[in-house]
Amino acid sequence: MTDPGGVRASDAEREAVVERLRVASVEGRLTLAELTDRTEAAYSASTHAELALLTQDLPGAGRPDAFPAAPQEPGPGTGRRRRWFVGVMGDTKRRGAWRIDRELGAVAVMGDVLLDLREAEARTDVVDITAVSVMGDVKIIVPDGVHVDLDGMAVMGDKRVDVQQGALGMNVPVVRVRAYAVMGDVKVVGDSRAEPVKRRLAAWREHWRQLHGDDWRDDNRRLHGDDRHRGLPGH
Repeated sequence: MTDPGGVRASDAEREAVVERLRVASVEGRLTLAELTDRTEAAYSASTHAELALLTQDLPGAGRPDAFPAAPQEPGPGTGRRRRWFVGVMGDTKRRGAWRIDRELGAVAVMGDVLLDLREAEARTDVVDITAVSVMGDVKIIVPDGVHVDLDGMAVMGDKRVDVQQGALGMNVPVVRVRAYAVMGDVKVVGDSRAEPVKRRLAAWREHWRQLHGDDWRDDNRRLHGDDRHRGLPGH
């Protein structure tokens, strides 16, 4: 008799698990870092047993067809107003556990604003941030593995991404930043460029390392051509 855990996973089954993880994040069950970690693991999973590890602590564990409908989120420009973080000739920092359930804004005027998204619960599919820097510094820290969409302008200043991004074609979390820098900087940096945070203990993580080693994430990014999609200074 074949062990069902050893059955090879299909692309459709991987995508179904990724969707289930996304729903769990919107429901507040996973932080942005946890969602990113598990999403990358899902795309590198080879068997049903590996996929099951990633959802064993979520509702409907063990039921491959149990994918609850995601709550409806207000679209851009509707619902709750943007949440602002402002530093004027001083510093404003938001890190640790917090909730992102609307669009964010950061304004630094001769001061600094730090937004660390890694331990935040992202209740929206896309984290949308407007960042304004006037002779100041806005720094946004994200988990490596997300996709960062940075646009805007810089006048006698700098806007840049330094993140090991998820490969195109993978349904990874998205952080969208509109940056306006005047004699200041707007920077989006990943885990590898910031002070590490302690990941929440999860049974799947240790088991995954035993199966794939500590460098499974790097191997997965190389497999999907991540080097082509890194953020570049000034990009």
